Amino acid sequence: MDIDAKHVLRTLFDSAVKQALPQGHMASFLPEDLFTQARQKGGRTVIIGAGKAAASMAQELERIWQYETAKQASIQPELTDSTKIPELEGLVVTRYGHTVSCEMIEVIEASHPVPDEMGMAVGERVLELAAGLSEADTLICLISGGGSALLSLPAPGISLAEKQALNKALLRSGAAIDEMNCVRKHLSALKGGRLAKLAYPAQVITLAISDVPGDDLSVIASGPTVPDSTTRFDALAVLERYQIDVPPAAHQWLNQPASETVKPDDPCWTRCQNHLIATPQMALEAAAAEAQGMGIPAYILSDCVEGEARDVAKVHAALARQVVTHQQPFQAPCVLISGGETTVTVKGEGRGGRNCEFLLSLLNELKGQPRVFAIAADTDGIDGVEDNAGAWITPETWAQAQSKGLKAQDYLDNNNSYAFFEQTDSLVFTGPTLTNVNDFRALLIL
Repeated sequence: MDIDAKHVLRTLFDSAVKQALPQGHMASFLPEDLFTQARQKGGRTVIIGAGKAAASMAQELERIWQYETAKQASIQPELTDSTKIPELEGLVVTRYGHTVSCEMIEVIEASHPVPDEMGMAVGERVLELAAGLSEADTLICLISGGGSALLSLPAPGISLAEKQALNKALLRSGAAIDEMNCVRKHLSALKGGRLAKLAYPAQVITLAISDVPGDDLSVIASGPTVPDSTTRFDALAVLERYQIDVPPAAHQWLNQPASETVKPDDPCWTRCQNHLIATPQMALEAAAAEAQGMGIPAYILSDCVEGEARDVAKVHAALARQVVTHQQPFQAPCVLISGGETTVTVKGEGRGGRNCEFLLSLLNELKGQPRVFAIAADTDGIDGVEDNAGAWITPETWAQAQSKGLKAQDYLDNNNSYAFFEQTDSLVFTGPTLTNVNDFRALLIL
C-alpha cells in the first residue's frame, strides 16, 4: 500500500477538529420554540460564553437566530416590524487571537491559561448581567475548554495576583484537569454552579464543547452552570497533595462554609438544561471514519487517556512495537487513535506542551522503529502555551536527530520538546482552530 503517512496523519487530525466545530452542531440542542417563547413572553434572551470556542459558538448561535427570525417573518409578515422581533444580547470571552465577528453578541478577548485583568473585568460584567435576570428571561451559556481561566472572577477577599499565582502553580504541578478545576471552582465567584444560581429563576440553557476526559460537565470550564459535588475540603486536599503554596487570603476563604459551591439539591437546577454539542469521542470517531475511507483500519484506544505524557507515550510505543513485531492486537496497516488530556510535571526550563512531550517520549522509546509514524496535537491549535498545535514523527526523525547530536532524553529532562522538534522541522502549526476537544494522537503503522 502506497501511503503518504504525513498527509494521512494531518488529514485525520483535521477531520477530528472539523467534527468539533460548532457549525451545524448547535441547532438541534436548542428548544424548537425558543424564538417563539422569547417573542411571546417578552423576556430577554441573554448570551454568556467563555472558552476557546466561545466566539465561534456565538457566531453560530447568531446564524441560527437569524434563520429563525427569517422563518418566523415568512410565516407571520407582521413580525417584520423590528420592534416585535426579539434580539440576542450578551457577551462571550475567548482567548487572545480566537475571536470572530459577531453582530449582536459582544466578543471580548482575555488571557489563557493564566487569567488577566480583562478576564476579571468580564467576570464582573457577567455577574451583574446574570443577577439582573427574571423568570421571563432565558440565559444561553456557551461553554468550552479554557473558560475557567478566561472567565475569572475571584471569590471575595482574593486578589487577581493571588489567583494567577495559584493557577501557575497548578499548571506546573502535574495535577489532572478535574483536580485543578476543583480548586478553581472553590476560589471563584462564578464557577461551580454559581452562575446558574445567580441567574435563577431565569431559564438557563448550556451548550458545551467538552475538553475533559469523561465529558464531566461540572469540570468543563469549572462548571459555572452545573451542580458541583466536590467540596472545599477536596480543594484543600489537592493543594496539599501537590504541595502548592496557598496565599493566606485563599486559605482563609477555603476554610469558610461560604466557599462551598452549589450542590445538586439546590432549586436553581429545576430551571437548567445542559447539552454537550461536541466531545473527544465524536472527534475520534470522525478521524477513524476518515481513515477507514482511505482503506486503513482504524482503532480508537480511548477518548479519556490521562497520566504523565511521557508515561502514556511508553504504553503507546509498546503497543506499536507489538503490532509491528507480532501483528497483535491489530494487523498492520492500521492507525491507533486516542484522545484525552495528559499532564506534564514541569521540572525543567524548556518549552513545549504535553503533546510534544508525549511525542518526544514516544520517539525516545521507538528509536526509529520502522513503519511507525505518529502525530500528537491539541485540537485547539495550541500545545500548552506555545504557537504550535503539536508535532509528528517518522522513522527518519530519530536518525535526523542523531545526525544533529540531539539527545531526546536530555530534552525530556529539561521539558524542552518544542526546541527538539523545531530543530527536526517536525512541529505542526494550525493557528487557533476555534474549538477544543483536547489532545489528539494517532499512530500510523504500515
